[in-house]
Amino acid sequence: MARKRKELPVINGLEITGVAAEGKSIARLPETGLVTFIPYGAPGDIADVKLDKKKSSFAEGHIVNLIKPSPFRIKPVCEHFTMCGGCKWQHLPYDYQLTCKQQQVVDALTRIAHIELPEVMPILGSENIWAYRNKMEYTFSNKKWLTYEQLNSGEDFPDRNACGFHIPGAFDKVLDISCCHLQDDLGNRLRLFIRDFAKNHNLDFYDLKAQEGLMRTMMIRIASTGEVMLVLSFGADRPDEIRMVLDAVRDEFPEITSLMYAVNLKMNDSMFDLDIKLHSGKEYIEEEMEGLKFRIGPKSFYQTNSLQAYRLYCVVRDFADLTGGELVYDLYTGTGTIANFVSRKASKVIGIEYVPEAIDDARVNSKVNGIENTLFYAGDMKDILTDAFVSEHGVPDVMIVDPPRAGMHADVVDVILNAAPERIVYVSCNPATQARDLALLDSKYMVTAVQPVDMFPHTHHVENVVRLQKRVN
Repeated sequence: MARKRKELPVINGLEITGVAAEGKSIARLPETGLVTFIPYGAPGDIADVKLDKKKSSFAEGHIVNLIKPSPFRIKPVCEHFTMCGGCKWQHLPYDYQLTCKQQQVVDALTRIAHIELPEVMPILGSENIWAYRNKMEYTFSNKKWLTYEQLNSGEDFPDRNACGFHIPGAFDKVLDISCCHLQDDLGNRLRLFIRDFAKNHNLDFYDLKAQEGLMRTMMIRIASTGEVMLVLSFGADRPDEIRMVLDAVRDEFPEITSLMYAVNLKMNDSMFDLDIKLHSGKEYIEEEMEGLKFRIGPKSFYQTNSLQAYRLYCVVRDFADLTGGELVYDLYTGTGTIANFVSRKASKVIGIEYVPEAIDDARVNSKVNGIENTLFYAGDMKDILTDAFVSEHGVPDVMIVDPPRAGMHADVVDVILNAAPERIVYVSCNPATQARDLALLDSKYMVTAVQPVDMFPHTHHVENVVRLQKRVN
């Protein structure tokens, strides 16, 4: 018989003093000073906090009563705030969010890297703080999440069909979204139309536990060019019902330029290994930067904040300091957006990426734009980027690296050190792993510029661009 866990107390009148990782706030328990992480708090809040977890080095809790709101607090825009798990900072003014993100970068680089650093430049905030995302993904479920208030109301909720976001920590429950402010309102209208059409025609929503049902997921892309892609994923192969849904969407929304679908009978929702079919329109949409067109298919990666991506890439190009004669390696090139963007100012750009489909997109984007000085290779970075590869293709003058959140593999760092390019431009979505890698590069490189860029307002996420220059012996 399992031992009953001891009920943890409510700490009355606790003052929240700062922000912490993962969008949480931070406080210290009276008497012990134990660090306590609290979601949806604001520095300056005085609150009664129920402890949910207590360890020797930290505790976690949640606010049960807000006694005195922080002067920083503002009214959240979204009715789903605290429930959907996203936009955890929307109760904080955007200027203050930027201050916190700036400090996050400074803290990571100074506390983890332990290297000589220039002053970090002021973070570049996003011009649009709402409706900034070009891509949103939603899930259908027959197990709509009910709030505590709904559960305790005594009211019956016979309609449990939902289309929205997974509830954190409850994979089989989905919060039905009335309005999401992260994408153009067309995204809301599309989602609600399809949800209501499916309900009105008695189409079954997916059961995430039983792994059955027709309506499964949808992805909406709205490009800055105005082009629109909708990809619907169905959990059952019923051609007549699928065609009925797609025809209705096409007729209701003529602004959709690419309407696609897939039948997904797998145990997971990923689309990368699915056969995605075209119902109407084109098989891609296009983004545009400085006259360059970037084709985006249903499986393509593209920065989800289009306008801010342009500012990010401009920083990368400026940091690369290209004069037209350089050989550039673009590691973790994705669909080759950065490679193609900087190619006009380079002699040759070589892009390397793990995902073969992304490399196919990169080659297409070069061809569409008449770019002839790029080469792209698909494969694991540590297997492709070897000393032999560098010997064959030439020692790069500049390396641009944009790794995943986990940062660079140690073998990749070793090859970079052996290749010894004059400059490295390191783009990261995780300043902590970036700082670790900068420490590994410090023997041969010094950091000469640091520029944070905010791609995701109302979240704790921040991009950071660092320029490194080879040391003079």
